[in-house]
Amino acid sequence: SAKDTVATALQAVLAGENVEVADRQNRICDRLTARSPIPQGHKIALREMAAGEKIIKYGQVIGQSSDPIHRGDWVHTHNMESLRGRGDLV
Repeated sequence: SAKDTVATALQAVLAGENVEVADRQNRICDRLTARSPIPQGHKIALREMAAGEKIIKYGQVIGQSSDPIHRGDWVHTHNMESLRGRGDLV
């Protein structure tokens, strides 16, 4: 979704590696550099996010940042918290 703040790494990514972000039609819509290693299937930040910002994947809020997140960072439990069950997924 154009609203997404993260993308899923389809393969493991090394820190400093250039990443192409594709949409569902497999069109390249962004390019960025990974700031840290990203395991396959994990999330990479598409933009800068302050602590407390909602994290959006596939157009849906999946959590919020617990710390500032930089474009190209690995987004996981160390810098993101779930909002599931809190009624904040809007």
